[in-house]
Amino acid sequence: MDSEMTLNEILSNFNDKSRDNLIPILQEEQRHRGFISREAIIQIGTALNLPVSKIYGVASFYNQFRFNAPGKHYIQICRGTACHVKGSARVLDSLLTDMSVKAGETTRDKMFSIEVVACVGACSLAPVIVVDNEFHANVTSAKMSSIVSKLRKEEK
Repeated sequence: MDSEMTLNEILSNFNDKSRDNLIPILQEEQRHRGFISREAIIQIGTALNLPVSKIYGVASFYNQFRFNAPGKHYIQICRGTACHVKGSARVLDSLLTDMSVKAGETTRDKMFSIEVVACVGACSLAPVIVVDNEFHANVTSAKMSSIVSKLRKEEK
């Protein structure tokens, strides 16, 4: 994330202000801010002469786009077939209960964002979670709790 570049600067990098550049503009905005804000959607709509509903419709169709500021730590819970069979639903349920959030949300303290993903491609390690791009294998609810506790301690 590099919040130095403003949305106006991002938009100025696109000579063609057409619908064809909507996804690249959204990608750039998210790369710089970490998410797509309501204000950004409105501003992009104005620049591309598109209704906000169209932009939100496109952005919400792709799971790469987030509409809330991300937490400091990004946790992905794999729900692919192998992970499901090996108990990733229990890990997910206990994590969401412990953190008092829903999948796709960020904790109140802005420490953790939790996302459910279809597959991370590490089936032999199931169930797998990815925390800040680091893979954790054979995760149980207890192991997940330990990982979160360690990250919290590091922050203090």
